[in-house]
Amino acid sequence: MMKFDTKLRLDEKTIMSPNLTEKFSEDELTALGNQVFEGYQRDEQSRAKWRKRTQAAMDLAMQIQKDKSFPWQGASNIAFPLVTIAALQFHSRAYPTILNGSEIVRYRVNGDDPQGIERRRGELIGKHMSYQLLEEDQSWEEQHDRLLINVPIVGSAFKKTFHSGIKGHNRSDLVLAQDLVLDYYAKSVEECERKTQIIPMYRNEIHEGIMTGIYRDVREAEWYQNHAQPMTDENVLKQDNRQGKTVPQSDDTTPYTMLEQHLLLDLDHDGYKEPYICTVEFTSKQVIRLVSRIDSMEQIAKNYKSEIVKITPTEYYTNYPFIPSPDGGVYGVGFGVLLGPLNESTNSLINQLVDAGTMSNTGGGFLGRGAKIRGGVYTFAPLEWKRVDSTGDDLRKSIYPLPVREPSAVLLQLLSLLINYTQRISGSTDALVGENPGQNTPATTTQSMIEQGLKIYNAIYKRIWRSMKEEFKKLYRLNSVFLPETTMFGEQQDRILREFYKGDPNRITPVADPSITSEQQRMQQAMALKQAAMTTPGYNIPEVERNYLRALHVDNVDIVYPGPEKLPPPVNPKVQIEQLKQQTKQLTLQADMQQFVAELIETRRLNNAKILQLEAQAAKLLAEADGVDAGHQIAAFDAAIGALKAQDQSVRGQIETMMKLMEKENETSDRAGVEGVAAAPGNAVASTSPAKLAA
Repeated sequence: MMKFDTKLRLDEKTIMSPNLTEKFSEDELTALGNQVFEGYQRDEQSRAKWRKRTQAAMDLAMQIQKDKSFPWQGASNIAFPLVTIAALQFHSRAYPTILNGSEIVRYRVNGDDPQGIERRRGELIGKHMSYQLLEEDQSWEEQHDRLLINVPIVGSAFKKTFHSGIKGHNRSDLVLAQDLVLDYYAKSVEECERKTQIIPMYRNEIHEGIMTGIYRDVREAEWYQNHAQPMTDENVLKQDNRQGKTVPQSDDTTPYTMLEQHLLLDLDHDGYKEPYICTVEFTSKQVIRLVSRIDSMEQIAKNYKSEIVKITPTEYYTNYPFIPSPDGGVYGVGFGVLLGPLNESTNSLINQLVDAGTMSNTGGGFLGRGAKIRGGVYTFAPLEWKRVDSTGDDLRKSIYPLPVREPSAVLLQLLSLLINYTQRISGSTDALVGENPGQNTPATTTQSMIEQGLKIYNAIYKRIWRSMKEEFKKLYRLNSVFLPETTMFGEQQDRILREFYKGDPNRITPVADPSITSEQQRMQQAMALKQAAMTTPGYNIPEVERNYLRALHVDNVDIVYPGPEKLPPPVNPKVQIEQLKQQTKQLTLQADMQQFVAELIETRRLNNAKILQLEAQAAKLLAEADGVDAGHQIAAFDAAIGALKAQDQSVRGQIETMMKLMEKENETSDRAGVEGVAAAPGNAVASTSPAKLAA
C-alpha cells in the first residue's frame, strides 16, 4: 500500500474541494500517477480474454467478414446475421416499451394522503426529473438508445451519473463496457475497489477544467504542448475495422486519453483507505485531478472516539446487465456470447453448402493423353460447340470429371436445426418477428405462442428496469445536494423546491412497467382496468381514465381530460325541475302551433287544387263557348275562382303570422337557456321559413 508523506484529513473542506493536487508534492503526484497507471494495466490484462470474446461478438453482430483462403482463395465467406437479428429484436421491443412518452420517472406515494399533498409533490418530482432527462440533459435519450442496442450484444453497459459543474446540471452518460476497466476481484460495480474509465478529452475541455479550478494548470506540460497520441492497440484497430475507419495522423483536434480511476487511498494515515477519484493523462501518467468521492460528512460513520469506522462512498456507475454471468462475473452475458458458437457454426455450414454448390456447378476433372485438345482453359456459352481433333469415343475415355457430390441434405437439416435453436435462445421466433404462423392456426394459439415467447424478454426488461431505478436514485440524490432552493422548469414554469428531494430515494421508479413487453399488452391492461372501474366501486376513475389515454399515446393528457374536479359546478335540482316544466310548456305550445300551421297549409293545398280545377273547366267552356249560357257559366267560374284566391290569401296571412309567433317563442326560449323544439335538428316545420311555407 502506497504511503504519502503529506497527511490529508478527511473533513468538510476536503470533501468540498474541487481539486486536492495542490496539497501534494510533485514526487507524490508522480508516484500516484504511476500507481494509477499500473493498476489500470493490471486490470486490463486480467480481462484480456473477455475483450477478445467481446470483440468477436461485435464482429458477428456487425457481420464483419474475415479473410479466407480455405478451401481455396476466394471461397464463400458469408456471415449469417443471427446475433444481429436477436439484438435488433430486443432493441425494437425494449426502446418503445421502456421509454414510452414524455414521462420517464415516477415518485411513489405511500400511506394516507387525504389532502393530496404527497401526491402533488410526487407528481412534481416525476415531472421535474423527466424534464431533466429529456430536456436538460438532451443527450440522455440518445445514449439510452445506444445502450439498448449495445447491451444485448456485449452483455453489459454502464451509466455514469454525476453533476457537471461546467454544464450546470446533472448528467448521466453512457459508458461502454470496453471503456470501464474493473478490478479483477470485483463482485459488483458498487463493491469494486478500483475501477478505471477511459475518457477521450479534447484540449478545450481540459482548458475549461483548468480555468474553473477542476484540473491542475498543466498548460506548460510537454504532453499538453504537443499533439495528442491516441490509443492504437489491437482492440482499437478492430473497432476501427468494424466502423470502416483508419486512425488519422495526430493534430490539434486529436483528443487526449484520460484515465479516471476510482480508488481507495489512506491519505490521513489512520489505516483505513478513503474513497477518491484520480484523473491521469495516459501517455505522461501525470495527475491532473484528485478529488474525494464523498458528498457529505453524513456518509462517514464514526465510533465514540471519533474514529472512522465505515465510509459509504458516492457511486457514479450503474451496471445495465443483459443476463447475469452464471459464474458470478461482474460483466453480464449477451447474445454475442450465447449465440456466438452457434453463429460461427451456422456460418461454417452455409459456407460449406455454398462451396459444395460451387464445386458441383463448376468442378473440373482430369484429361488423358488420348484427348487431342489444344491447351488452355475452355469456357462454354449456350449453344456453343468446340472443334477438337479427337473422336467422341476418345474424348469420353480421356476426360474424367472430378467426383464432386451435390450439397449435402444432411448439412441443410443441421443448419435448420441450429437456426431453430438459436431463435429459441433469442426469442425471435416467426410469430414474434411478424411472420404468419399459418392460415389454420387459431388466434388464441398464436396469442399464447407470442406470450410464451415474450417470457424471455420479460426477465431482461426487469433487469433493465431495476438498473434504471438505480440510475434515477443517483439523480435524486444529486438533486438533493446540487439543486437550487427554488427552480422553475418546463413550458408551464412549474416550481419545485430542493427540499422535495429530501425524502426516500427508494420511492423513485421508472414509469415503464417491466411486465409489459408490447403495445397490445399495454392496451389490454388499460381496457381491463377501465372496465373494472366502471363496474366496481372504489377506483380512482380520473386516474384510470388518464392511464387509458396514456396507453393511447395521447399528448397533453391533462388538457384533453382535466378531470371532474375542473368541470363547472352542477345545476341546482330545483332549477333543473323548473327548467323542465318550462320546457314542457314550451314544447306543448309549439306542438299546438305547429299542428295549426299544418292544418292551414293543408287548407291552402286544397284551395289551390280547386282553383286549378275551376280554371281548367273555365278554359274548356271558353273554348266551346256558344251562346249566352256559356258566358254566364264562365262568369260564375271566375267568381268562384276569385273567392278561393281571396281565401288563399287570408290563409297565407294566418300562416305568416303564426310563423312569426313561433320564431319569437324560440328566441325567448334561447335567451332563457332552454333548448326549444325549433332548434332541434330534423324538425321540418320549425326550421322552415315562413316564405317557403306560404309559397
